[in-house]
Amino acid sequence: MLIELRAENYAVIDHAIAVFGPGLNLLTGETGAGKSILVDALALLMGGKASADLVRHGADKAVVACVFESTPAAEAILEENGIDCEGAEIILRREISSNGKGRVFINNQPATVAVLRQLAPELALVHAQSETLSSFDQAQQRILLDRFGGVSTEATAAAHARWAGARNKLDELLQGEQDRLRMVDLWSYQRNEIEAARLEPGEDEALETEKRVLANAEKLYAAAMGAFEQLYEGGASAEAALRNAVRNVDELSRYDSRFAEPAQQLAGARATISDIASTLRDYAEGINASPERLAEIEDRLALLDRLKRKYGKTVVEVIAFGEDVARKLAEVEDRDEILKTLRAELDEAAAVYRKAAAALTAERRAAAARLARQAEAQINSLAMKAHFEAAVRCDEDETGWAAAGWDEIEFLIATNAGEPLKPLVEIASGGELSRVMLALKVAVEEHSAKSSRKPTPRTLVFDEIDIGIGGRAAEAVGQKLKALGRGQQVLCVTHLPQIAAFADQHLAVEKREDHGRTRTRIRTLDDGARTQEVARMLSGAKVTDTSLQHASQMIAASR
Repeated sequence: MLIELRAENYAVIDHAIAVFGPGLNLLTGETGAGKSILVDALALLMGGKASADLVRHGADKAVVACVFESTPAAEAILEENGIDCEGAEIILRREISSNGKGRVFINNQPATVAVLRQLAPELALVHAQSETLSSFDQAQQRILLDRFGGVSTEATAAAHARWAGARNKLDELLQGEQDRLRMVDLWSYQRNEIEAARLEPGEDEALETEKRVLANAEKLYAAAMGAFEQLYEGGASAEAALRNAVRNVDELSRYDSRFAEPAQQLAGARATISDIASTLRDYAEGINASPERLAEIEDRLALLDRLKRKYGKTVVEVIAFGEDVARKLAEVEDRDEILKTLRAELDEAAAVYRKAAAALTAERRAAAARLARQAEAQINSLAMKAHFEAAVRCDEDETGWAAAGWDEIEFLIATNAGEPLKPLVEIASGGELSRVMLALKVAVEEHSAKSSRKPTPRTLVFDEIDIGIGGRAAEAVGQKLKALGRGQQVLCVTHLPQIAAFADQHLAVEKREDHGRTRTRIRTLDDGARTQEVARMLSGAKVTDTSLQHASQMIAASR
């Protein structure tokens, strides 16, 4: 349920707060007071498109915010998007700067418009004044029918995705076959060149190290042997000096125990020097100053550099390129087998889709029959005598396959006896259009509430959906909205006193001029003020005793 809606510097509204309650909430007021602007603000919080034109003249930014009661499904959406829940309420806020930039906050945490759109079906369904039957196309009619029947398209969507994927793979292979054949010679050369090199990962680095050693063999041998002689060979070597020192310190330790540990340390140092000297000697003896090996390494490195310039920055990338080329060649060579496999996959995926789509069609036709009966009853309860039908036609040709099935859904109506059924878009009367739209919405929502499956908790918003009707039809619309409000919260903007009389909460939207600027305020009306407002709607600017009496009678009758 929507608890509160705020707007600051939004269109003509400087600052307005509307507090709503359960049941039927009606907003009334003079034309241009800002009633529909409030509905637009709520639609913006449901993920609608924002524009800098919405910022009130002279303001830096517009802010719209609302508070909804939370639902388990809404909390799950917030959790999936990393947004913390705060108690039993969800707070939405959008800021629109005069430069066109905007920000979104949910529970005072930064969010995106995409998250608002995810939340919208769980919180509110807005039927804005701009919604017409021209935008109520077959796709929208299908969505309404599926909601009425609790129809799930998940299985069909998965089957369609599988079939489309298999078809695309087959098309790519067939369309690219000519180009692939032209590339076979190049791929063969590239594969043979890489395979002939017999590459090993990391071999270029190892060869570079070996090259440096061979290129400096004499220097390395002289350095190693020089260090060996200084450490181990000759009377002035480090090992000889340490040997004499060890002997003298051992002699000291025989008489003074303080020198026992230094004697051991010197013996350890002597052993270390001996090990290092052995390593140096072995390294020097292993140096092979071979010009042939050096030339061989340089040739190999030149080959690796050439391959890397052509196929990759590293030997590993060159190897991967060769494997990819080999795979492409294998595909060309195994073309017939691959085509056979892909066609089999496509046939299997098509069979799965046909089965899922046929089941979906059957489910929709059953739902369409129920919707036709209930919608027709709802329409005729709004002072009409119409015949309504929900037609479900399936197009089994592959060109008509879609994730939502192969069905074409079209709502047909005859508003007068003896007339043929026609699509909704061909209805001429604005009043009839409004009543049919309301009846359809009510039929779907009431069925959802009465069905065994748990209905989606949401606030239903109707912005002047009663436009173009009056008299007995207007009273019937008011009764229908009232009945709908018993199961769900309903918000409705209306100019009709026959509908306003049914309000559970009545809010008046008023505008006034203050210091040369128009300001909008929203008042929640008590019983006396409500009677005054309905009387104003009946008689115009001047409220008479007769209009007050009539308003009182209408409100009493609505109860």
